[in-house]
Amino acid sequence: MALGGYAHNVAHVNLTTGKVEYKDIPEEWALKYIGGRGLGVRYVLENGPQVDPLSPDNILCFMNGPLTGSEANMSGRMAIVTKSPLTGTVTDSHHGGWSAARLRWAGFDGLIFKGRSAKPVYAYIENGKLELHDASEVWGKGVHDTVKFFKEKYGEKDLTVIAIGPAGERLSRFACWVNENDRASGRGGTGCVGGSKQLKAIVVKAKKKLTKAADRDAWKPAHTRALATIMDEKNITSPRKGGLSVYGTNVLTNITSNMGALPTRNSQLTSFGEKAERVSGEWVKENILVDDPTCHACPVACKKEVKITEGPYAGLHMESFEYEPAWSLGANCDNDNAASIAKMIDQANDYGLDAIEIGNVLSVYMEATEKGYLNGDPGLKWGDHAGMVATITKVAFREGIGDVLAEGTERAAKAWGHPEIAMTVKGQAIPAYDPRGLKGMGIAYATSNRGACHLRAYTPASELTLIPLPSDPLAWKGKGELTKLLQDIHSFSDSLDLCKFSAFAEGTEEYAQQYSAMVGVPFTADDVLKTGERIYNLERYFNNLAGFREGSDYLPERFLKEPSTMPGSKGHVCELDLMLEEYYAARGWKNGVVPESKLKELGIV
Repeated sequence: MALGGYAHNVAHVNLTTGKVEYKDIPEEWALKYIGGRGLGVRYVLENGPQVDPLSPDNILCFMNGPLTGSEANMSGRMAIVTKSPLTGTVTDSHHGGWSAARLRWAGFDGLIFKGRSAKPVYAYIENGKLELHDASEVWGKGVHDTVKFFKEKYGEKDLTVIAIGPAGERLSRFACWVNENDRASGRGGTGCVGGSKQLKAIVVKAKKKLTKAADRDAWKPAHTRALATIMDEKNITSPRKGGLSVYGTNVLTNITSNMGALPTRNSQLTSFGEKAERVSGEWVKENILVDDPTCHACPVACKKEVKITEGPYAGLHMESFEYEPAWSLGANCDNDNAASIAKMIDQANDYGLDAIEIGNVLSVYMEATEKGYLNGDPGLKWGDHAGMVATITKVAFREGIGDVLAEGTERAAKAWGHPEIAMTVKGQAIPAYDPRGLKGMGIAYATSNRGACHLRAYTPASELTLIPLPSDPLAWKGKGELTKLLQDIHSFSDSLDLCKFSAFAEGTEEYAQQYSAMVGVPFTADDVLKTGERIYNLERYFNNLAGFREGSDYLPERFLKEPSTMPGSKGHVCELDLMLEEYYAARGWKNGVVPESKLKELGIV
C-alpha cells in the first residue's frame, strides 16, 4: 500500500534540454529520510558531493514533507536544498507562507532542477504538471515586481510566486529565493544557484485541498494533542499571549542584549546597551506595527508587518521586522535606527539577499574601515544607515565595492588580507547570538552542517528556558550532548516539514504521532531521534566527501580568545574544545568525520 501524506510525484527538470520527468520517491528513501530537508539532502548526495555548486551539474531541490499542506499546525514550510556556493557544504534553507502547501495541493512532493537554461525561464505548476516558460520579461526585476507581474498574468487567487532578485541573477553567493514578497529561504546561496541556472521563478496555482492522513482515526487525537501544546499559555507560541505571538521573533533583542549575548559591532562587543530597546520587538509593537500576518495552518502569527510614517523612510510598508535582521543590520552594525532596518530588510527581500549575511557583510566592511584595511576605499562608518542602504544596492548589482561584498563576509575579509575579522564558520556568517554569552550556540555554530547557524540546534531554547530542558547559558558542560539532541530533533521536524517554532511546544511524541497517523506506519519518539540522527549523519557524510574533514568544526578566534567585556557574560570566552570533545563522543564521530561503522549502523551505506 502506498505511503500516506505523499503526492508520489517529484518533477525532475532538465533546464538544458527543457525535458520534464515525473517520478515517485523511492519508498526506502521516504521511510529513511521522510521529506523536506532529509529527502532533499539524499537527492543532492546522489547527484555527487564533488559537483561545482555553480555548474549546470548541481541540482536545486524544492521539497515538501509528508505533513505539508495538511491541517497539521505550522506545516507551511518548504525546504530548498542544494550544494552551497557560499560554503561548499550541502545546504537547506526553509521558508513559510503558502508555497509549500500550494505545491502539495498542485500534486507535488518536490521539484528538482538540473542543467542550465540557454535563456531565463520560470516554472509554472498546476494540476500535477510543470511547464517551463520564457522569463525574459521579468529577468532584471526585483522580487516584488516579479510577484506583481505573475499575479497580473495568472490572477492573484490561489497563486504563489517564489523568485530570485537581481542579486541571484548576478550570482551573489548569498542570494536567496523569496516567496510571496518577503518569506525568504535565506541562508546558503540557494538563489545564487537559481541564477546560475537562469531560473527566475517558480509559479504555483492550486486550490486548497488538505492532505488527508492514512490513518484518520489516529490523526484526530494526534493533531488535537499537538495543537493543545501550541495553544498552551505557558508556551511562547500561545496565540496573542506568548512572547513569540505578541512581539514576534524580535522579543529576543532586549533579552540577549541584557545577558551579554547579542553580538555588537561585528562581535567586538556582546551587548547593544541602552540602544537595544530602540530596535526591540517591544518598541516595534508600540510604534510601527500595523499587522500580524501568518502562514498556512499557523495560529501563532509571529510575522510583524510595519509601516514607517516619518523621516527619510516614510511611506515604507513592509513585512517582517524579525530578530535576526534587526540584529544583523542593527546592533551588529551599531545602528539603532529602526526605520532604516525596516528599509534594509525590505531591500534584502526585493533584491533576494540573505538578510543575516548582508548585515555581516556590512559589519565586516565597517570594521575594516575602522582598522584601515581597505587600501584607499572610503569605507563605511559604524551606524551610518544611509550608507548601509546605498551599499546594499551596490551589493545586489555588484557595483564598485559591492562586487567584493557580494562574495560574502569571509571572502571579503580575505580579499582585504584580514580573514580574522570575518565572523564565519565554513564560509557562512553567524546569526544573532554571541557564544560567549550563550555557550550552546558555540558548539552549535561549529558543528552545523551548513555553516554558522542557529537553526540546526536551537540551544537558546534550553538556555533561555523556553522548553522544559533548562541549562545555564554560561556553562559549557552538557552543551555537546544538548546540541546533538536538538540537531537530531530539528533534522526530523525540518523533514516533516514543520516550522522550527513548533519545537517550542511540541516534542518527539507529538511529532511521532502525527507522522505515524499521516503516513500510516508505526513510529515512536525513539524513531524520531534515530531518523533525525540518520539525516544529520547523511549531511555530515556529504560534507566529508566534499572535502570537509578533520578540524572543519571551528569558531572565529574572537569568541575563543577575546573575553566579553559586557554585563551578563563579562570575562567569558567560548570553551569550544571541551564542548567538541563531549559532542564527538555523543555523535560517535572521529574529529568531525563519520566512521563507516556509524554509516552502516544508521543504514546510510
